[in-house]
Amino acid sequence: MSPDSLETTEYDNRSLEFINPLVEQRADPWVYKEEDTYYFIATAPEFDRIVMRSSKTLNGLKTAPEKVIWKKHTAGIMGAHIWAPELHKVDGKWYIYFAAGEAENVWAIRMYALSNDSANPLKGEWTEEGQVDSGWQSFALDATHFQHQGKHYMIWAQSPPDDSFRGTALWMSQMSSPTKLTGPVIRLTKPELDWETVGHNVNEGAAVLIKNDKVFVTYSASATDHNYAMGLLWADIDADLMDVKSWHKSPQPVFYTNAKLKRFGPGHNSFTLAEDGKTDLLIYHARDYQKLIGNPLTDPNRHTRVRVIHWDKNGFPVFGQEMDD
Repeated sequence: MSPDSLETTEYDNRSLEFINPLVEQRADPWVYKEEDTYYFIATAPEFDRIVMRSSKTLNGLKTAPEKVIWKKHTAGIMGAHIWAPELHKVDGKWYIYFAAGEAENVWAIRMYALSNDSANPLKGEWTEEGQVDSGWQSFALDATHFQHQGKHYMIWAQSPPDDSFRGTALWMSQMSSPTKLTGPVIRLTKPELDWETVGHNVNEGAAVLIKNDKVFVTYSASATDHNYAMGLLWADIDADLMDVKSWHKSPQPVFYTNAKLKRFGPGHNSFTLAEDGKTDLLIYHARDYQKLIGNPLTDPNRHTRVRVIHWDKNGFPVFGQEMDD
């Protein structure tokens, strides 16, 4: 089973207009909507801090003032490669999950968390909660949290514990607290398809959208240049999410480079709702050119973009590969 009618869906909601790029030089974008406020958090190209901004409208995020809420350590853990922060509200308290290396070993990247019990995440104090431990020590990043049927889950990207393959897979576990995994850990997907293994063997950047009696998980794959692309997993809403047999995987990417639209390497997305409270939106990053300035890490121009998600007759998301933003 796989999503179909991806390019024949009847489109609507064309009146929704967004300023694109929404935020320049911000990759791995995450937007959290609480009541009438949008909070925006993303990777800064210097990889040295976590920044946040807010607005009553999505378009307002473009010019909203940005606040530095945390800076990397000068030594030791959390001292380099501050990547892909995500903002979540769990049981009434704010959490940021992010990846970081060590100042002395920048590729010793692990998952960490911050917490804040202020009503407004731009206020109050952010407390370091330490490493989010998956149960084994290897390259790990892109933790995301979701809640479903009274249970808390985390999905993240990590190299396997047994060196069974090179690269990062997506793993999932239930949680006993916002920073502790209970296990067991299951592997949702590993890079195995041709489009997932260009440049690097990568599955990363998961985001969850629960709709139409399904739990959808988007993810990104391949090197973070123009080969970067988005894939899709899904399970039935009442399935046992900790059973790997419950999950299905699209054999083809669902959103990828379209040179004629000057959209290169789209991916590492999040989901939110439009101001109408019902229209699903895709928040993602992409470059508008193919030839990099240096390499994928030194080129700063992954810009945050936003577009409407449509739905096909089978209830699957349609990302509009042939449509401009």
